[in-house]
Amino acid sequence: MIPRAILTSIVERALEEDLGGGDPTTEATVDEGATAIGRAVAKAEIIVCGGEVFRAVFAAVDPTLELSVETAEGDRAVRGDILWTVRGSARAILMGERTALNFVQRLSGIATLARRYVDALPPGSRTRVTDTRKTTPGLRVLERYAVRTGGASNHRDTLSSAVLIKDNHIVAAGGIGEALHRARRLAPHTSKIEIEVESLEALDEALDAGADIVMLDNFAPGAIEEAVKRAAGRALVEVSGNVTLDRLPELSRSGVNVVSVGALTHSAPALDLSLRLEAAGA
Repeated sequence: MIPRAILTSIVERALEEDLGGGDPTTEATVDEGATAIGRAVAKAEIIVCGGEVFRAVFAAVDPTLELSVETAEGDRAVRGDILWTVRGSARAILMGERTALNFVQRLSGIATLARRYVDALPPGSRTRVTDTRKTTPGLRVLERYAVRTGGASNHRDTLSSAVLIKDNHIVAAGGIGEALHRARRLAPHTSKIEIEVESLEALDEALDAGADIVMLDNFAPGAIEEAVKRAAGRALVEVSGNVTLDRLPELSRSGVNVVSVGALTHSAPALDLSLRLEAAGA
């Protein structure tokens, strides 16, 4: 579920952007009392995502509009499938059409890509595919929701969700050991402490300093297997950087716990959907 207050705020900003100056085209061409039925249709194979947002957009434009779900959230749809239907004022449907479609095309694209990554794991794999914080500013809660709808998992939601020490933190702190020491001393007791490492030597230093999670940044395949052996029972192992679909089986077999993929959100293509309108009663 998407928190209602956050969803409302996001939808209001989007509608303000598109409807701030009104809609002279619709007002000029469509009678005020005209009613219609709009059907959102998939134009390619997708994992359906965003029904709640679709509904919220039209409810914000006109609370009297009626929306029905034709394809469940997270289901696979093919070209021509009807996903949602909206009924009521033709003017209101036209005014909300583009904003609603923009949201669901983006979210369905993310969910579809996430499902492809999850499906690429070998059967029975215990490796978790996660996103990153490389999200569209202001839309993270929606994009994270889409990742989950596709079957993948979320990394930390915000900077305060966990301690994640990256290469620049290590440089600024004066080294891996010092960075971990400071983090252990000042971080909330509920926070896991993760650190990014770029070599097996750095991994050993991080393990000795008590890291809870180690992120292997752009490790070669053989080095990943060795890192998993060294970290066994001491820390979770995450792989990040240059993670592609074809590498997932190999990474899973190496025993890594988590594979983080920024592409789930920053490179997912928006998938083409359309809203087919017909006069009510047609």
